[in-house]
Amino acid sequence: MATTASQAPLAPRASTAPTFAGLARRAAAALAGAALLCAAGTPVAAADSPAPAAKASKLPDGLYGTKDPQYDGVWRQSLALLAQRTVGVRPSVTGVDWLAGQQCSDGAFAAFRADPAKACDGKTMRDTNQTGAAVQALAALGGHDDAVQKAVKWLKSVQNKDGGWSSMSGSPSDANSTSVVIGALKAAGEKPESVKKDGKSPYDALVTFQLGCEAKKGERGAFAFQLKGGKPAPNADATAAAVLGGLGDGFVVDPAGKDAGKPVEPLKCDGGKAGQRDPKKAAEGGAAYLVSVLDAGGQHLKSAMPGAENQPDVGNTADAVLALAAGSHGAAARKPLQWLEKNSAQWAKEGGPAAYAQLVLAAHAAGGDPRAFGGNDLVAQLNATGPKPARSAAPSATPQKGAKDKDDSGSGTWWIVGIVFVASVGAGFLVSGRRNKSGS
Repeated sequence: MATTASQAPLAPRASTAPTFAGLARRAAAALAGAALLCAAGTPVAAADSPAPAAKASKLPDGLYGTKDPQYDGVWRQSLALLAQRTVGVRPSVTGVDWLAGQQCSDGAFAAFRADPAKACDGKTMRDTNQTGAAVQALAALGGHDDAVQKAVKWLKSVQNKDGGWSSMSGSPSDANSTSVVIGALKAAGEKPESVKKDGKSPYDALVTFQLGCEAKKGERGAFAFQLKGGKPAPNADATAAAVLGGLGDGFVVDPAGKDAGKPVEPLKCDGGKAGQRDPKKAAEGGAAYLVSVLDAGGQHLKSAMPGAENQPDVGNTADAVLALAAGSHGAAARKPLQWLEKNSAQWAKEGGPAAYAQLVLAAHAAGGDPRAFGGNDLVAQLNATGPKPARSAAPSATPQKGAKDKDDSGSGTWWIVGIVFVASVGAGFLVSGRRNKSGS
C-alpha cells in the first residue's frame, strides 16, 4: 500500500491521484502493514447496496473528504485510515465503522454505497481495487477478521484465468489491480503464490506485463498497464504498482533506512532474451526503469495525459518513491522524495485525503518525516480531512493554514475516476487507484 491523471491505485492515481494516480481509470467504480494501535470499536454490520447514480447530497458521518465519493469513497477512506495507523494515529471510530459498513454481504466493496442498509444487487459495481484497499486498511487496524476474510474470499472468486485481476470482474487483468490484490492477500495472511486460478498465480500474471529484452533499451523492465494485443507500452504508474506487487508489498512499506543504498539492477538480457522472470527479479527490473526515468526527468515523473506531457506527475512520483523504498533502494527513493517536499503541497491540497495519505506513506517508506515535510505537517493535514482521530501517538505541529479539525469531513479529492479518464495531471496509483493509459 493503488490506481492518475494523475490511480490510480496502486492506481484510484490523477495528476494533480491518482495512482488510485493518473489516467483513465477503471471503468466504473474504481477509479485507479504491521499492526500497531488497535482501533477502538467494532465495525457495523456489513449490509449491501448499489452505488448511487448521482452525487450524494449529504456526505455521511465518518467519511474523509468533502467531494463526491461515488467513484473513490472506499479507496480514499482506506488510504487515510492506513496512513494514520502507519504513523501512530488512532483513527476515529466513526471513520472505521463507515468503511466496514460499506462491505457487501458477499465480501466485496464498491466505491461508495449511499445507503448501506440496502442490499448490494446485480447493479452494484463491485471493485477489486476498492476491496483490496479496504482489506489492507481493515487488516492493519485489527478487529475485523471476518470482514477481511469475506473480502479475500470474494477476490479469489473473481480471479482471472491468467492469475490476475482487473478492476471490474470479467475484464482482462491489469498490472495495477493485480498488484493491489497481492497487497491485500499478504495483509490478510495469505500467500499470493498459492492463490491460483487454472494453475496460474498473481505473480504469473504480473510478470507478463513487463517489457523484456525485445523492447527498446530504455523501456526494458517497465510494465504495461494491460495487454490488449500489439506492442505493450511502458507505463510508469503501472510499473510502480507492479514493483510493489512483485515484492509482495502493499501500500505500507517499512522504512528503507538512511543506509539502504542498494543499487538497482536493470533487467538482464542474454542474446536478446530475458531469463526466467521471477516476480522479485521483475520488480528489480521495474525499479531500474523508474530510476532511469527519474534521473532523466529531474527526479520527478511526467504526466502521460494528452496535452500535459511536460507537466510533473506528482502522484506517480510518490508512487515511485514507495516502490523504490520497498526494494531497499533508499538512496534512489530519497531523491524524488526531496523533489516532492518542494513541489507537492498544492497537489495534496487539491487531492485531499488520498493525496495526503499517499505522501505520508511515501515519506514513511523513504525515511522522511511526514510531520515536517517541506514545511508542512502531512499528518495534521490528513487528520483535518475527516473525523477527529481518537488519539495521536505523536502530537503534530500547528495545523497548516486553512486546516481545521472537523467531526465530519474536510478537504477532499478533486478528481473523479471510473468510466472516464481522470481529467487532471499527476494523480498516482495510490490516489486514484489505477491508470489505464500508456506512457511514463
